[in-house]
Amino acid sequence: MSELLLGTENTEAEPTLAELIKKPLLTCPPDTSLQQAAKLMRSHNVSCILVEEQGQITGIWSEADTRKLDFAGSKPADIKVGSVMSSPVISASGLTRLSGAASLMLNHNIRRLLVVDNQQKPLGLLTQSDIIRQQKIEFYLRFREVGSCIDKAPLHLAAALPLAEAVAAMRHFATDAAIVCFAADDYGLVTERDLVRLLAEDCAVKSIGELASRPLLTVAPDLTLLQAVELLTEHGIRHLGVAKDDNICGLLSFSDILRNVEYAYIEQLKTALRDRDNALRTSADYLRLAHKVIDASMDGIMITDQHGFIQSVNPSFSKLTGYSQEEAIGQTPRLLSSGLHTADFYRRMWQTLLEQGHWQGEIWNKRKNGELYPQWLSITAIRAEDGRITQYASIFSDITERKQQEEKIHQLAYMDELTGLANRRMFFDRLQLALANAHRHKHTLAVMFLDLDLFKRINDTLGHLAGDQALKEVAKRLQATVREGESVARIGGDEFTILIPEVSCVKSLENLAQRLISQFERPVKLLEQEFFLTTSIGISVYPKDGHNAELLVKHADVAMYQAKSAGRNQFSFYQASSGLQNEEELKLEQALRLALRQQLLQVYYQPKFALQSGDIIGLEALVRWQDTELGMISPALFIPLAEKLGLIHQLGEQVLRQVCHQLRRWGERALPVAVNISALQLAEADFLPRLRAILQQSDINASLLELELTESCLIPEHADYTLGVLTELKALGLRLSIDDFGTGYSSLSYLRRLPLDALKIDRSFIRDLPQSESDSQITLAIIAMAKALGLEVIAEGIEQQAQRDFLLAAGCDTGQGFLVSPALPAAELTLFLAKRNTTAEY
Repeated sequence: MSELLLGTENTEAEPTLAELIKKPLLTCPPDTSLQQAAKLMRSHNVSCILVEEQGQITGIWSEADTRKLDFAGSKPADIKVGSVMSSPVISASGLTRLSGAASLMLNHNIRRLLVVDNQQKPLGLLTQSDIIRQQKIEFYLRFREVGSCIDKAPLHLAAALPLAEAVAAMRHFATDAAIVCFAADDYGLVTERDLVRLLAEDCAVKSIGELASRPLLTVAPDLTLLQAVELLTEHGIRHLGVAKDDNICGLLSFSDILRNVEYAYIEQLKTALRDRDNALRTSADYLRLAHKVIDASMDGIMITDQHGFIQSVNPSFSKLTGYSQEEAIGQTPRLLSSGLHTADFYRRMWQTLLEQGHWQGEIWNKRKNGELYPQWLSITAIRAEDGRITQYASIFSDITERKQQEEKIHQLAYMDELTGLANRRMFFDRLQLALANAHRHKHTLAVMFLDLDLFKRINDTLGHLAGDQALKEVAKRLQATVREGESVARIGGDEFTILIPEVSCVKSLENLAQRLISQFERPVKLLEQEFFLTTSIGISVYPKDGHNAELLVKHADVAMYQAKSAGRNQFSFYQASSGLQNEEELKLEQALRLALRQQLLQVYYQPKFALQSGDIIGLEALVRWQDTELGMISPALFIPLAEKLGLIHQLGEQVLRQVCHQLRRWGERALPVAVNISALQLAEADFLPRLRAILQQSDINASLLELELTESCLIPEHADYTLGVLTELKALGLRLSIDDFGTGYSSLSYLRRLPLDALKIDRSFIRDLPQSESDSQITLAIIAMAKALGLEVIAEGIEQQAQRDFLLAAGCDTGQGFLVSPALPAAELTLFLAKRNTTAEY
């Protein structure tokens, strides 16, 4: 067989394994730690170590075994080698010939053999590298290209990926090496040998990028295997990257070369036929050998005459196609045609074959049972001495697994794993293509940006599994709503985008947006409960709103926030002015952060007065912000912004501290002060401990502090939690009241359970009293309800005497508003109270 590979008449026998062994065995006892074993392997420059116990070889631990380790666990370097070794060790007699060793390795899918003598005593180890270097297959290596050995896409790992996850990925994909991606066109390589080095040095490595070797040495697919072997040997490495059109399409190792040795037989057969060596052609021994080579090949082989009629096939042909030798001979390759390729495809194939003498590439064919599958096909024209084509030899392999691996890697890179939608990267790729098409054909396209309203509540109340379930349902509904050609993507969290590559009119976008919003009218069932979701949609249009992908998505995002600001559950088209508003919001955000950092916000106090006597009986704390550049900023602007940015806790705590310290300064002259508390503050786990600390530091009577809660704090889903917090606040001695009553959705049965002291009628119901019949009726109902619940009633926004008279007659106790005084700074309030000569001695 080796004589055929060499293409010579050399009759020298192949060497035996005993003749090839050069290095002594490296062994260790089973209680050796992996760190010690790894150090021994590195110092002896070997890829494995044998485990010896009582003079017997009981196992082997190699570089490949590092992939089985859990690097997220505690100190894998301390694990004993005996607990993770592979056993038994595959061995071969020292008298075995080289070709027999290669077959044994391929059959057992191993990279090394233990060589023993007649008494089964170990002589040494033989590796794949030894076989590649010792088998005289230079002729084969010279005429085979690197691309022919690549049967699957390489594993790509992000450089920032944690070490344990990276090793788990290598284990999952059964690969001894992976490409490490640092940035565009910046690649490294990590192999099992790097994991051995990590164990030996016991260094702290968090990400796979820290372990990778850079740069990655790459070669083109059309490089010969002989040149590749020379490169591997020259650099003392086991892997080369294979790059085509600046993309890493494969990794080549000695294992790949050894696995593909059988291709040499077919190559030599082609050479023999082409050279028409009379001596070999007429030799019965050669014919028998040629048949054995063809029959033993794992790839399908088909020989046709010059007209394309099949003359012979090998057993692998029958195994791969389902057609027996009898069924195939006399037919043409059209027998296998999938029907997926055009006539132009086959015309180009035959043109290349006739001009260059060979063709290779990917093609889809059909098995006898009708199943379509991808092949890697090589066809070579066999010529007579006068140059005429007499036959065609084709060799093909099933690359279904390789295509599946490529598809899996593609999905990881371009698809959202949770919803199955396109991810951000794929969306931008599609948008770039659509923009180029729109520019070329002068038509309009649109981008929609969708954000789920209040989605965080689902994660907070039901957990992330329920949130994931909701996102899947949303993705399904969006997909069902868009038309063919329109692309839906999830770009992160609860944010989705839709690409409409060609827009006929603005009305069609409005209709689509309305259909999308209507998809959320049906509830989503999560954990046996029904939840209603809504979405806010922003729309940007090319070319009006931008000429590149980034700008269109940004402007759609701005429009989405405009839709949210308008009340959610609606859509909005991008307006240039909204972009300017976004810049203003950014400027306001930066100023607010600075104001909180430097504690520039000020507390004003508005008096509460008894409607009957006019006496000042309490105060409400209202936060004010005077910025040096932006001027006086309304709380209606900066408080929602603080909630959006997660700064409301910091703002609320600063207000509480100012109020408590002011109450301490007023001392015995202090009146009770009401402070507004947001739903976000109340939901914080550390709200109570912080409040206790503020009361203790200021050393004031807790009864002087009243907390005003908006109805949004009283979410029925959080009823038990809210009741527990309010009960503890009440136990501290604080007064509790409901602010802006009538604007929320509290139920009476729920209010009855809460330890409240007062209820505040929202100013929107007071404004048109007593002229508005509807507001009058609502106000009377609220006062009656509050009285029934035993609550004090406070009306805010009283500006006219007629409003005061109506409320007093209706039974309201307390009021506040411009009729008596606006909110004032502490110093001005002190003077105001002194002038009124109230019962409190200021």
